[in-house]
Amino acid sequence: MCPKGGRVTAGEPAERSVLLCYNWGMDLFSGVENLNGVGPKTAEVLKKYGIRTVRDFLYNLPRDYENFEAPTSISEIRPGKVVVRGKIDSLTTRRARRRNLSVTEGVIRDKTGAIKVVWFNQSYRVRQFNPDKEYYFTGNFELKNGRYSLISPSCAEVSEINPMTGLTPIYVAHGKLKSSDFKRLMGKSREMFAQIPDMLPTAQKGERKESLFRAHFPDSLRSIKEARDYLAYEELFELILAARLNRLENEKLKAIAVPFEVGKIRKFVASLPFKLTNAQRRAAWEIFQDLEKPVPMNRLLQGDVGSGKTMVAALSALEVTLAGGQVAILAPTAILATQHFDSLSRILEPFGVKVALLTGATKQKVELKKQIKSGEVDLVIGTHALLTDDTEFKNLTLVIIDEQHRFGVEQRQKLMLKSPAGLAPHLLAMTATPIPRSLQLTVFGDLDVSILNEMPRGRKPITTTILKEVETREKLYPKITEVVEAPHRQQVYWICKAIEDGNSGMVSEVTSVKARARKLSTLFPKFRIEILHGKMKPAEKDAVMERFSQGRIDILVSTTVVEVGVDVPNATLMVIENAEAYGLAQLHQLRGRVGRGEAASFCFLLTSGDFQPSRRLRELEKSTDGFYLAEVDLKMRGPGEIYGALQHGALDLRIASLSDTRLIARAQADVLKFLQNPENMLKYDELMRGITKYQQITTLN
Repeated sequence: MCPKGGRVTAGEPAERSVLLCYNWGMDLFSGVENLNGVGPKTAEVLKKYGIRTVRDFLYNLPRDYENFEAPTSISEIRPGKVVVRGKIDSLTTRRARRRNLSVTEGVIRDKTGAIKVVWFNQSYRVRQFNPDKEYYFTGNFELKNGRYSLISPSCAEVSEINPMTGLTPIYVAHGKLKSSDFKRLMGKSREMFAQIPDMLPTAQKGERKESLFRAHFPDSLRSIKEARDYLAYEELFELILAARLNRLENEKLKAIAVPFEVGKIRKFVASLPFKLTNAQRRAAWEIFQDLEKPVPMNRLLQGDVGSGKTMVAALSALEVTLAGGQVAILAPTAILATQHFDSLSRILEPFGVKVALLTGATKQKVELKKQIKSGEVDLVIGTHALLTDDTEFKNLTLVIIDEQHRFGVEQRQKLMLKSPAGLAPHLLAMTATPIPRSLQLTVFGDLDVSILNEMPRGRKPITTTILKEVETREKLYPKITEVVEAPHRQQVYWICKAIEDGNSGMVSEVTSVKARARKLSTLFPKFRIEILHGKMKPAEKDAVMERFSQGRIDILVSTTVVEVGVDVPNATLMVIENAEAYGLAQLHQLRGRVGRGEAASFCFLLTSGDFQPSRRLRELEKSTDGFYLAEVDLKMRGPGEIYGALQHGALDLRIASLSDTRLIARAQADVLKFLQNPENMLKYDELMRGITKYQQITTLN
């Protein structure tokens, strides 16, 4: 059958792998409910998981493929990954001693013997099988509770598998829809693939529909690879095109040109109590050149933790205020906003710059907002309070967004629209998470990038050690005593995953902030120990950080609320409990809270259990180079963590790898050729509609 409302062309042989349809518009952007076999309830589930259109459905690609081509007879089975073919019986489900764990067991038989099979928390397996039918089972055959069993295998009915290939796709389950449901729905829509039009000007005729068809209905491992290679290229083309179009749109906007005040900038730099790094000088010069242009700057300043981004921001702000413009700095937390206010007002106010702080806790907001509107305030530093409708500027010329990935498009644009009518402000986005080169070419392709790859003089590398929790008494506690009782009495961060005991979803091995603080108070009764977490009121958090900054707290037990921006040079020891629970980028950010002064600093990554440390922890132990770690993180985890969970939607690449520099280079070259002919924008309607999501995600301005 064809999709709803369509018909099969008369006379076409039924056995053809792809049937031809007509009388169906093949509107890939029509609702998923138009698909054959998709009723209202199924459509509701699909839409809940982002599969809203026919196009979304077609691009819901298998996460993996099972190969049932060469099953092993049970008499010859050996421990390890195996495929067996047989019938199953004696299925039962029981509750295990551990809470919330069900165990489903049965017996698989073929002509040569029988083995036990076990699934955990999959009680539906009891109803899944017909004892008279044969199935393929694939999983690990291993020793469990003193007996060899096939553990949690995936399975497929023999009659459903292509006997020529033995391949079957495995889809990610969404709610009540299992992989088998997606296979069934895809089978009902099989004939529509013949109607899929080509989308890219660079594609060979029919390459897209053939690739999509082979991704869902594979006939060989080679065809799967070829199909996925093309679809990855297609995805990168869309992403890079979106970023390039954003750049072209930005170049049409007008901004206030800010002249370079070379003499006053030199005087300011000479007044600083430290020497700028060459990287800071280079980044500042690139920004000054952008500010002189009558089009808005759109620049990303990326630098590792402690590389001096705030000082580059200060130079940029001074340049703008010298020309009579106003500057807004948007920070993700009140703690970071306050820190910026303290440091920037100290160095800029002697040069005539009036600096103000605007957060939710700011008193006399009405009066402050009047001063901002009248232009009395040159530089305002704030949190989301800057985004409110009643925060108006007289002459907003430069917007600086710190940790830009923590703000969604709508939030950023709300601030950008506060510039004078007909003008766009210059934009400087800052991130302490180094961006891999491949992300610069794709996700951030509309930005100019400045890199701070030098650390200020005097900074010492942080010594990082992976430590099992059972070793803390012997190796960690003495170090804490040594640090806190040092002549200059240094300070300690201790990071925990949970706030309180018994948090929902937390496993028992996770020690909470409150429990850890109680234990440390017992172990170190003379030390001043306090807690910090996200559920505290802003004023409470600020007060704790103020005491920590002033050296009135020896050990701060905290959640990751301290991850971004807190600068306490006297803190020299970081302990991260349950380190395996964090991503590499976040671990590197947390470690960056120490090592900000001249004293030697240390980071301990605590692990539980007897498992060997992951590659993530080993990489962190051996390197403090954020740019190297970012490349490692991209290869291991994909772009999600690096780019951040955006409020308007994640990057969510279906298949492309942003570490595939070869494919990125090819797609980038083809995009540039495509844009040489503006009429292409009208000829390829689906491509233009399809990249809208990427344009929203990648744009900063």
